Amino acid sequence: MKSRETFLRRLFTLYIPLLLILLFILFPFYWTFITSIKPEAELYGAVTYWPKAIVWDSYKNLFTTTVNFLDAMKNSFVVAAATTIVSLTTSTLAAYAFSRYRFAGRRAMMALFLSNNMFPTVLLLIPLYSIMRKMGLLYTPGSLILAYTTFTIPFSVWLLNGFLNDLPLTLEEAALVDGCNRRTAFSKIILPILGPCLVATGVYIFMTSWNEYTFAVMFTNTQTRTIPVALKSLIGQLGVQWDLLTAGGIITIIPVCIMFFFAQKRLVEGLTAGAVKG
Repeated sequence: MKSRETFLRRLFTLYIPLLLILLFILFPFYWTFITSIKPEAELYGAVTYWPKAIVWDSYKNLFTTTVNFLDAMKNSFVVAAATTIVSLTTSTLAAYAFSRYRFAGRRAMMALFLSNNMFPTVLLLIPLYSIMRKMGLLYTPGSLILAYTTFTIPFSVWLLNGFLNDLPLTLEEAALVDGCNRRTAFSKIILPILGPCLVATGVYIFMTSWNEYTFAVMFTNTQTRTIPVALKSLIGQLGVQWDLLTAGGIITIIPVCIMFFFAQKRLVEGLTAGAVKG
């Protein structure tokens, strides 16, 4: 009797609320998917929660129409991967310097880094547009990489600095006593331990670059546009191509899901690093 009461209590206080939250989170993805496989006759008619006939024409048309979605995916991957490499390398070295060295202006620079994310990105559109045009980077992937690193590096420095502050100095001191120099101790002692944290920060940088729209619509043209801009082109003045739009949305989340699948273990370790002390 007591076990049944415990089960009922957990059912109404834990399992059912979790199920409702899960349904609330997953329903938009479900609706996007079924919309992408509906025949055209069901897209603009009565609301149906499952198509009468499953068709995959929207996925085929997405790569054969004027949207040029395959090139947009390639551009997004190049920009996101390059931004991740540049930002992660720079942020790791900067965070190590801020964590291990004490120099004049250290706190002011860290505060300046943090304040960079306090302002809307729209405020920097015109200055960055002018800079990209003068540098000859406008309408190239380099303009997006430079713009994205402007925002991802400061926040990544703060993330990695917190992780590094939790690592005991005795690890490096022991390596220095054994004959390693500072660079060797960093590459062979600190970086392997910092692996999960680097994965967590890298995922943040990649997703930010992969999904960003504001800079992409300003700094790209037809040849260099990324996925968010390509999907926006499916929304016109006379209507929305819901089949292509939802198919593009499903394809867009596949690389991110694959990345999370392979990095989930290290991602959880990195997000929880430093959460418990003692």
